[in-house]
Amino acid sequence: MPTAGGLYFWTHYYSAEKWKNPLSFVVGYSNTIGLVGGICSIDYGFANMLLSLISIARNGEWTASNPVIYGTFVGTVAAHAFIAIFFARVMPKIQTACIYLNIGLVIATCIALPIGKHENSPPVNSGAYVFGQVDNLTTWPAGWAFMLAWLSPIWTIGAFDSCVHMSEEATHATRAVPLGIILSTGLCGILGFVSLAVMVSSMDHNIENILGSKFGQPMAQVVTSTWLGVVFLLTHSPFQIYYDALGKNGALGFMAVVASVQFFMGLSIVLAASRQSWAFSRDGALPFSSFFRQVSQFGLMRYQPVRMVCGVAFLAMVIGLLSLIDEAASNALFSLAVAGNDLAWLTPILARLVWGNEKFVPGDFYTGKYLSKPIGWIAVIYLVFAIVLCMFPTGGPDPSPQDMNYTIVINGALWIGALVYYVVYAKKNYKGPQTTIAPEDEGKRIKEEGDAY
Repeated sequence: MPTAGGLYFWTHYYSAEKWKNPLSFVVGYSNTIGLVGGICSIDYGFANMLLSLISIARNGEWTASNPVIYGTFVGTVAAHAFIAIFFARVMPKIQTACIYLNIGLVIATCIALPIGKHENSPPVNSGAYVFGQVDNLTTWPAGWAFMLAWLSPIWTIGAFDSCVHMSEEATHATRAVPLGIILSTGLCGILGFVSLAVMVSSMDHNIENILGSKFGQPMAQVVTSTWLGVVFLLTHSPFQIYYDALGKNGALGFMAVVASVQFFMGLSIVLAASRQSWAFSRDGALPFSSFFRQVSQFGLMRYQPVRMVCGVAFLAMVIGLLSLIDEAASNALFSLAVAGNDLAWLTPILARLVWGNEKFVPGDFYTGKYLSKPIGWIAVIYLVFAIVLCMFPTGGPDPSPQDMNYTIVINGALWIGALVYYVVYAKKNYKGPQTTIAPEDEGKRIKEEGDAY
């Protein structure tokens, strides 16, 4: 059932009659804000990467302040909105180039880090260190610290519903979209594992040297204190590791490519967030829906939800203001993306398993009657685990206000607020996903396309 609304549409379709509207309403808001939170976290990460390049070029003698980071973040979001509006026709080519760039980066990293050593580089670490060394930087027991380390892949291998929200603009969407989800998550897992193994093999044993880098990476300190673990540090702040292994010029070259990949990842999620929000406004669920549901065309630009692209970009800039407060507030940018999207992914799967047996009709892509439901239940269990996990303070069981994990506060307010808004106001107007084209118009369109074919 290809639709830009995706998750909330499927929730509405499979849920019991009593729960259709409220559940799809909450899922729609959770997915919308979750994707906007993804814009914040990815573009905020890019801003730190870009500014760290300047710091490396100046030998660590300059460090960006929070206002400078926020200003760079705003410029990045604005650039993504501009590209999403005016370069939609070449977007597939941009994304394809980004895929090859990403794979090339992994290959180059695997070659350069182990063999590109200079006299001051750390020695290549043994396999026992790479795969067996455990450094618990928290006051949690080692077992629970290991569980919290899952937060890294939970955040990194995320937003895989992006292609769902582009399905109304895709060819053969009923097969292309699920294959896109599987290939994106599969490649991310494989390439990520290889990248991290190579980087750990080349890193300094003294993690404090990486955390205390002179190159002005506030992102590193924020992430490590809240999300735990060397893995997340490596995926978002590998500057010092590249610098130690390859020197200044090598680090600058690699990090320029890493930053480019991060930039285009942000562009992808701006597209996904705008399509999800546009579909939700098309069904009258968002404030000012009649304004944001409009599509525009001018010049060579094909029909685009320009107003909604601008809307999600503006909302991301507003939410990004949290980064000017303190570290705990900055981490809210990440919690929005993780817990919000996890709930949105979980609900339609659970609805299909509990209520949707009679409604479920296999599509072009089907895992079979023996595997389909077990895969669904594994997904539900894993997503519940992920949501609960990301609510914990990662530094230890007795956090200070600065180290507290405010995910439960922010996402709880989002979910409860959406329900309250539905009961108080939206219940009168929101009737679930709506058909916005008359059957006779659809028949005419199909006939015209058939004649043209």
